[in-house]
Amino acid sequence: MTETIEYAAATGALSTIWLLIAIPVLSAAVLLLAGKRADAWGHLLGVGSIAATFALSVYYVVTLAGLDNRAVSLDLFSFIPVTGLQVDAGLLLDPLSAVFILLITGVGGLIHVYSIGYMAHDEGRRRFFGYFNLFVAAMLLLVLGNSFVALYVGWEGVGLASYLLIAFWYTRPNAATAAKKAFIMNRVGDVGLLIAIFLLFATLGSTQYADVFGNADALAGGTATALALLLLLGACGKSGQFPLQAWLPDAMEGPTPVSALIHAATMVTAGVYLIARSAPIYNLTESGQLVVAIIGAVTLMIGCIAGCAKDDIKRVLAWSTVSQIGYMFLAVGLGPAGYAVGILHLLTHGFFKAGLFLGAGSVMHGMNDEVDMRKYGDLAKRMKITFATFTLGYLALIGFPFLSGYYSKDLIIEAALDEGGAKGWLLGGAAILGAGLTAFYMTRLMLMTFFGKARWDRGVHPHESPAVMTAPMIVLAFGSVFAGFLLVNVFPLEEWLEPVFGPRPEAAHVLPPIVVTMIVTAVVAVGIAAAWVFVGRREVARTEPLGVSPLIVAARRNLYGDAFNESVFMRPGQWLTRFLVFVDNRGVDGAVNGVAALMGGGSSRLGRTQNGFVRSYALGMLGGSILVVAALLAVRFG
Repeated sequence: MTETIEYAAATGALSTIWLLIAIPVLSAAVLLLAGKRADAWGHLLGVGSIAATFALSVYYVVTLAGLDNRAVSLDLFSFIPVTGLQVDAGLLLDPLSAVFILLITGVGGLIHVYSIGYMAHDEGRRRFFGYFNLFVAAMLLLVLGNSFVALYVGWEGVGLASYLLIAFWYTRPNAATAAKKAFIMNRVGDVGLLIAIFLLFATLGSTQYADVFGNADALAGGTATALALLLLLGACGKSGQFPLQAWLPDAMEGPTPVSALIHAATMVTAGVYLIARSAPIYNLTESGQLVVAIIGAVTLMIGCIAGCAKDDIKRVLAWSTVSQIGYMFLAVGLGPAGYAVGILHLLTHGFFKAGLFLGAGSVMHGMNDEVDMRKYGDLAKRMKITFATFTLGYLALIGFPFLSGYYSKDLIIEAALDEGGAKGWLLGGAAILGAGLTAFYMTRLMLMTFFGKARWDRGVHPHESPAVMTAPMIVLAFGSVFAGFLLVNVFPLEEWLEPVFGPRPEAAHVLPPIVVTMIVTAVVAVGIAAAWVFVGRREVARTEPLGVSPLIVAARRNLYGDAFNESVFMRPGQWLTRFLVFVDNRGVDGAVNGVAALMGGGSSRLGRTQNGFVRSYALGMLGGSILVVAALLAVRFG
């Protein structure tokens, strides 16, 4: 009886999880509608709302952990009450969504605090925090919704908020263009998600997770594969995966905190969440899983290669994100053996990548917003806190032993190799090679930014950022060091997620884990050594060198991804649009305008006969009478 009362009390406490979305939405509304009156305190409201949301998230997750059935579904209201289509708005808090709300509000909250200092002198700071709160609210709805329709509403909300944030400095042509590019490319992926939702309703009669996953076995093999591929298309758009990866590096035109929020804790992880949440569908189709894994492997290689040739510090980190999300896709594409591992890497990546982006913003803050690493150098002595926190994030990213990335990335590589056969060796080999390339481009970034001779422009005086910026960086640095160990050994994430994904199958290791670790560590060491040979031992030029190899040229041009999109999609689309405009102007409008001119001219000429003279009317009547008589005679004698 006591246990029943405690369970009811716990579930009653979780009936207010809608507050997680309502608080940032209300804060965003106040910030965006209050006008300049809120300039003095708007940033404090923005940060306070996310802090409150994080505190509630911790409370809800702790409460959830005390339940035997770690899943609480909350029905709010009837969203689409149509005969034959009943969609209820509701929320679902389970181990998977619990992980995400902690990441979104925790890391997102630190980025909000950082933004107080970073945006201190921006006239639009209040508007910035309003967009930030709106973004967080949309992301929380995405991961908390209990149906694909609720997920889609949050999905589109994230797309809108990201557009507003990337184009925050909309007077800059590059920012406006990057925002439009992100918005359009995401729409391509969103079409796949939307069609998948239509197909789910047509096949199963519902879009609620409970109904879809409970009846997933009723899906035919071809339908399950089609759903898997359509969902993957949506995931590729939101997470910047091949072939829809081109928008993500260009999103760097927004303020640096936006880059940290989009590329670490929220938007780019949405695709991974979608595939992980749809695990019961992917478990029905090995072909669908294989395509996800292949997309992840291809994307991680594209990101690594492009990152090796960039000189913009934020773009190096952006391509790193493309690559690391590729690792997550590779993991969840391995099915039950990789779902939890992919989420583990998502969490560790959230800490060290957010820290790296905030560190890059700190460097820019001290270098008059310069982003070209060729104009950095010798910053380690002048920005000691930034250097220390950035170094820990760097080591975690390359998988330095016993830091966060070491635990998650090695497990992905092990899971890939354990697939066995050509599939295992190809996927695992790509992941190992990616680890070496990651070590190369990140070591290159460290050497060009913090070491070597100073290459600053005149008038630049590097200095450390204020405490409101460095404090979140320090917290994220601790996460970069300890998160992996804690999530594997102290609070096992795999066990926490077992109610969602089921137990992870026992693997017949192709190679012993210690051997995999030794191979990966050796490859990483080779990458570091190569960066030292090509960058550390040489004087870095202040301008991009010419006469480089075709591979470097291709990497600088993003492996011609933009050129392909422009040649195959953009220019033909422009030509088609111009042709349709011509047809519309000269054909449709021409015909309509011609008929109008004919009627107008005819009526004008006819109107001239109405001159008010009796003799003219008599002549008209006589002429008409003659014509009538002539017609009658023709009929009679014709």
